[in-house]
Amino acid sequence: MFSPRQKKQIKLVTSTKEKGLYYYQLALEGKSGPTVQIGGETLKMISSYDYLGLIGNPAIEEAAIEAINKFGTGSGGVRLLSGTNTLHLELENLLADFIGMEAALTYTSGYTSNIAILATLFGAGDVALVDSKIHQSTVDACKLAGLTYRRFEHNNLESLERLLKLYQGKERVLIISEGIFSMDGDICDLPGLVRLKEEYGAILMLDEAHSIGVLGEHGHGVINHFGVNPDKVDIITASLSKAIPANGGFIAGSADMISLLQHNSSPFVFSAAMGPAAVAAVKESINIMNSDTGRFKDLWDNTRYFIEALKGIGYDLGACESPIVPVQIGELDETLGFARKLYSNGILATPVVYPAVAHDKGIIRVCITAAHSREYLDEVIAVFRKLA
Repeated sequence: MFSPRQKKQIKLVTSTKEKGLYYYQLALEGKSGPTVQIGGETLKMISSYDYLGLIGNPAIEEAAIEAINKFGTGSGGVRLLSGTNTLHLELENLLADFIGMEAALTYTSGYTSNIAILATLFGAGDVALVDSKIHQSTVDACKLAGLTYRRFEHNNLESLERLLKLYQGKERVLIISEGIFSMDGDICDLPGLVRLKEEYGAILMLDEAHSIGVLGEHGHGVINHFGVNPDKVDIITASLSKAIPANGGFIAGSADMISLLQHNSSPFVFSAAMGPAAVAAVKESINIMNSDTGRFKDLWDNTRYFIEALKGIGYDLGACESPIVPVQIGELDETLGFARKLYSNGILATPVVYPAVAHDKGIIRVCITAAHSREYLDEVIAVFRKLA
């Protein structure tokens, strides 16, 4: 039943469990936050995407409960037919305004959003030039769409331009990058991407899964962060499960593009809509982000403090410049062993190993949040210092 490659992967997971190094899918016994409960133990959580510390926010939870009371727990159908309610439309207008685009459309996940846009708008004969560190959902979407796709060196405009010259003359060439890269924690060179896009007549798509709620004034994203005119970016996709504590995803762009997606993208036409509770949670989260600047200051103060401390100890954090802090460790067993040592010191952190990264480039991916106190961070830093 399994291919040789799949058998190798199964053996790797089994071996990791036998060595006591498997720190994935640990079941939380309550809400995620700065501290979590696992197996009756209290642990410090330093790998949560809850960048603004909004999980458990009373206003967000109340909005979700009210939505269930009014609309129920499900949508009752796909959006195109019977599954659209007023909450969906209100949220999509709010998202479009928040990003600075003409229109937006919600999906059940950020992954699905990337599949939807590429499989619907592009196909054989089109070319996608993608950053080498792009999320796997984009790669999967390119394959599904039948696109020719080529990777350019990570955040390297010269590498991208070489490919643009190579494919100059093609009818549609798409450049795809991310706001904040999920593994390295660095930020795309958006002004440079816009310059090349215009010079070569390309289409520009940005995945803002990790930059919405983190970059820009009030978390409006990477476009706002760089002060770029939103008209210079053709397509935005994003998740609604990172800084925004819900689930779902969305695509933003021109009104014509959104209309086309509403009637032609399979994940919209043939898949149930976001549930009312999630939609209401996203709406309230955006309202909080638009009014509460203190969380962003805390997030970035904490980020700078933690990065400076770990660099001072001697850890290699790569090109990190965001709340995603990739602590470079090394080989598989070494990285998993480091995660075990952290766990034994009361800290839950995500080890990221092959195939997500190269065999010898395993990392402990730390995610700093606005909810981390200075005392909390000092305790975490002390453990990293002890294990250095």
